[in-house]
Amino acid sequence: MNRLAFRSVWLVTLAAAACHHDHDGGHGHGQEEEEAHDDAHGHGHGPGGTAVTHFTEGTELFVEFPPLVVGHDAEPAAHVTTLPDWRAATTGTMTVTLSSTGAPAEEFTVTDPAVPGIFRPVIQPVHAGNRTVEIRVAIGGSEYIHPCGELMVYPDAATAAAAPATPEPQTEDISFLKEQAWKIDFALSEVETRAVRPSFESYGTLRARSDGEAHVTAPVSGRLVAGAAFPRIGLEVKAGQVLSVLTPRLADVGDAAALSQAVAEAGIAVRKAAQARKRLEGLLTSGAIPERRVIDGRYAEEQARQTLATAQRRQGQARRFNSTGGSGAGAVSLRAPMSGTLVAVNSAPGAFVEEGAHLFRIVDLARLWLEVHVVETHAALLDNPQGVWFEVDGMPKSFQAGPDAVVAAGGELDAHSRTVPLLVEVDNTDRKLRVGMFADVRVITGEPSEQPTVPISAVVWEAGLPVVYAQTGGESFARRVVRLGQRDGRHMAVRSGVSAGERVVSTGAYAVRLAGFEPAVAGHGHPH
Repeated sequence: MNRLAFRSVWLVTLAAAACHHDHDGGHGHGQEEEEAHDDAHGHGHGPGGTAVTHFTEGTELFVEFPPLVVGHDAEPAAHVTTLPDWRAATTGTMTVTLSSTGAPAEEFTVTDPAVPGIFRPVIQPVHAGNRTVEIRVAIGGSEYIHPCGELMVYPDAATAAAAPATPEPQTEDISFLKEQAWKIDFALSEVETRAVRPSFESYGTLRARSDGEAHVTAPVSGRLVAGAAFPRIGLEVKAGQVLSVLTPRLADVGDAAALSQAVAEAGIAVRKAAQARKRLEGLLTSGAIPERRVIDGRYAEEQARQTLATAQRRQGQARRFNSTGGSGAGAVSLRAPMSGTLVAVNSAPGAFVEEGAHLFRIVDLARLWLEVHVVETHAALLDNPQGVWFEVDGMPKSFQAGPDAVVAAGGELDAHSRTVPLLVEVDNTDRKLRVGMFADVRVITGEPSEQPTVPISAVVWEAGLPVVYAQTGGESFARRVVRLGQRDGRHMAVRSGVSAGERVVSTGAYAVRLAGFEPAVAGHGHPH
């Protein structure tokens, strides 16, 4: 049964109820009215009347008012959606106010929705005539005011029944109920006029700035000291901070046994040299040899003692290296040459490394470079780039950089990729971006112009045509084929199909599209 038919049934029932009041002395409502009342609410939003959809910053109201008659209850189903989450209101207070010049205002209040999202205020007017209707919704300490225009309050049921009914417009709009929208991810966005910048599409890679990264290499071959605070990937370091300690490898030294043998042999040589020196000194006293022989003997003894001392030092170094991890003399502190984040650690504590090995890589993640790979067909547009905006997979937002962030445009075409590099500096203070990420990029090439736009998520492609679903009523939507213009960020310019101020489905458009295939299922049989 359509809305007009329900209105007729409801008004006829009111008239019958009025006669029943007369015969029964005005006590109660007749059985016919109760049955008609139940029948109307079994249909959904109530019979006939005026439908109103209104938005505030915190709520969307969709309500259908049945005809209002003095002394009779009218119970509209007022659908309240909270914004910006687009969910059914689960708590709150609703007040309906009827007012006009020459008659006192009337207020009707209901606390909490009958079911999530649907308030059922009972309106029983006292004064007839054109009345201005306003609905106030109080939720979570905030009050939202929805003006609903003027409605006629009829003096009696007979007058209401005699009033001409407004026929429903015959449209091909898609019915998508609030109860359906509340169960899925759903949102509307207003078609806004905004500045759209001309651009072309490209791709890019995030990398460290040329002055924003540093490598720490091993100055000599040796062993990294094991410690509790060995650097890890992601560690923030300061310039000059000690990252690790490197103990140089001992040159020309064998194992522990060889070191002990060298010390023993050097000790024997010292004793032999000392005995030879004493013998020569005795011969010199008796005048048997010249003094030069004694001097040579003393020199040989000194050399033997130096050899012994060197062997002992090497043995001591080896013992300290093995027992303390190399914290003794000769250890080299490896320091961070700049402040930043450790993005690579290529060794482990206790490992032996060769001279020149890359041990750590530090990057300043607060500012990165986006290297845009511009195909040669767009290379001519790089004379005066005005910045970029780009998106990275997995990131909920897009990123922007203005003309001042452009570092350089390469003058050489890569022979393999057939692209020209464009370097743009990107602010990354929140550290969301990572070195090596790929990005979908739009390079901005000119001044912006004001154009109507819709979110890119509102556009659904059907048979190769761009389509949006515009709201025509609280629960009705129209399929609009649009002509798209330039994309800018998460919005797309629209040259025709919708106008500024309209609202389109920006989340859940595909569900509305499916509802258009089965209008009988989508638009009927949803009792409140």
